[in-house]
Amino acid sequence: MRLQTLPLPATLPRIDVDVRAQQLRLALPDGTVLRYPVSTAANGTGCRQGSYCTPTGRHRVRLKIGEGCVPGTVFHGRRATGEVFGPELAQRFPARDWILTRILWLEGLEPGHNRGGSVDSLRRYVYIHGTADEHLIGQPASHGCIRMRGDDLVALFDRVPAGTPVRIA
Repeated sequence: MRLQTLPLPATLPRIDVDVRAQQLRLALPDGTVLRYPVSTAANGTGCRQGSYCTPTGRHRVRLKIGEGCVPGTVFHGRRATGEVFGPELAQRFPARDWILTRILWLEGLEPGHNRGGSVDSLRRYVYIHGTADEHLIGQPASHGCIRMRGDDLVALFDRVPAGTPVRIA
């Protein structure tokens, strides 16, 4: 597992998360737009620490975590545990909010809205990440993060560098 911060190319892809549609759109520099279903917060949108809401506004991908890990890799504290999610782990820990496969850690860019103080997305550990609850993708069900299917997340992860702008609305 590597933490990745890369030099930024002249033109970056852009990620837009539509909370109402439960969809992530990736706009590539060549004009291609890819769409992926997601699951945002069951509590709706909001930026306050402890709200379990998905923060809105302008963000960027601060760090990419998990490059080269096998799909289903379990992360705890942003570190791979050495486990791969499966039925045995699901049975042992049925209530765990699994963070799987890859992590795109988001940093808010709007002071007072999603950056700084009690609204800081980075300090709230807001990610785009994989989930064990893939059957809930397409409906609000997360604790604030943006959940994706593992295969979709790998495809997204491989297409975006650190620094990619993310808008959540």
